Amino acid sequence: MQETPLFKIHDATVRRKEKVILHVDDFELAEGENIALLGPNGAGKSTFIQLLTREVLPLHRDVPPVIFRGQERPSLADIKACFGVVSNTMHDQVRVHLPARDIVCGGLFGTLGIPRHVHATEADFKKAEEQLERLGISELANRDIMTMSTGQVRRVLVARELIHDPQALIFDEPCTGLDPEGMYQLRGVMRQLASEGRSVILVTHYPEDIIPAIDRVLLIKDAAIYADGKKEELLTGDCMTELFGVPLAVESNHGWYSLREKFDEGE
Repeated sequence: MQETPLFKIHDATVRRKEKVILHVDDFELAEGENIALLGPNGAGKSTFIQLLTREVLPLHRDVPPVIFRGQERPSLADIKACFGVVSNTMHDQVRVHLPARDIVCGGLFGTLGIPRHVHATEADFKKAEEQLERLGISELANRDIMTMSTGQVRRVLVARELIHDPQALIFDEPCTGLDPEGMYQLRGVMRQLASEGRSVILVTHYPEDIIPAIDRVLLIKDAAIYADGKKEELLTGDCMTELFGVPLAVESNHGWYSLREKFDEGE
């Protein structure tokens, strides 16, 4: 018997100011499946993620275009319980002098830090400390987040999402602004989560971010799915050149891929 997919999308169109910013003919994502969304700026990658998390809604159809775990009209609470989301834009919102423990604990309440009207319990703080320890950054628990490196903050934000035990983690351009050490650490976090059986959904411009555990790649171009398949078939120079519109070459090494510009000989 075939398992019910985590998501099933059919004939979903998202418009903004009468312009189609994304159209998805057919798409399915299995429970526990890892996938990377790759494409240029403005192609529709973030809108695709927002379609999953119900931050945007598609045009009405008699049969709802987006079905979550077999439910045509799931509650927003069910969606939020399933997903954790980490993005560089979330990082930009960190403008408070709070210890990492409080930032992570805020994930229980959907806030950055603990709301003033909420009394966090010792059990809540213990959960936060467990997530920091799980990611190897327990020493940051009492440190002001405004004094941390970009890579450290990004991992604290991952811990904040993990505190409510989501089944899927969405990483939206997670390595933007990170130095090589920060990239290495965050990619290690994605590998750790994938090894635990959680779905890792990665949105990126760069094949370098695609961890070996991700076998499937979704290429998005001009507000539509350009290709969907195994990464070894799609992460090629020809596909990347067509996707981004400039001559590119792809190299692979033990499940990791890298992108470089391709120049004519002599240039």
